[in-house]
Amino acid sequence: MNADITASLASLQVGRPQLLQHGAKQVLSGIFKSASEEPHQVRFLGIDGDGQGDTIHHGGADKAICAYFVKRYPYWSEQRGRPIPNGAFGENFSMTHWTEEQLSIGDIIGIGDTVLQISQPRQPCYKLGLRNEWPELPALAQQTGYTGFYFRVLQEGTVKTGDSFVIHELHKAKFTIAEANRVMYKEKTNKRAIESLLEVEELAASWRDQLTARLHKLAE
Repeated sequence: MNADITASLASLQVGRPQLLQHGAKQVLSGIFKSASEEPHQVRFLGIDGDGQGDTIHHGGADKAICAYFVKRYPYWSEQRGRPIPNGAFGENFSMTHWTEEQLSIGDIIGIGDTVLQISQPRQPCYKLGLRNEWPELPALAQQTGYTGFYFRVLQEGTVKTGDSFVIHELHKAKFTIAEANRVMYKEKTNKRAIESLLEVEELAASWRDQLTARLHKLAE
């Protein structure tokens, strides 16, 4: 990708966890977020005013900020037959211009005075289906690779809607978010591809653990 190409923050969403009805039980989730025009402080563990319900699988240093691509929403709107707006994937950052094919694990990106690094693709779970009243959506996101991704925070700062993203450093491995998704969901027995992804030191610990366990199972 041309490092001179910049994207912008089309919308910024934050929200506190709330109870969602899931069958006969309720689950706590932060997937419902509201757009904010105010500046927000970005910290190493997330954005002020935001939170996660399941802190085992969401949040933490490797998943401080969830980001999604505005370019994907027309596709989902067409598939669903109704408008799917920014924030529908529960993301904090709705980003213009880029897609999963253009950004790589380990890329370092600035916005305002904040410095971020791509750590892993987002792994869609059933709560995405609850959020959009579309149970098939998590599986569809995995199949298409239109998952979005997570940032870790390298330098804390302040962000607001309309701010520009600027590439600080493209990772030398150039292992894109799209390629990482293919390894996780489609090339599950491709040892060479798994090993190549694991060579990217900046890959989040959760993905590293899953893929290492898969390699061990393939070796049995």
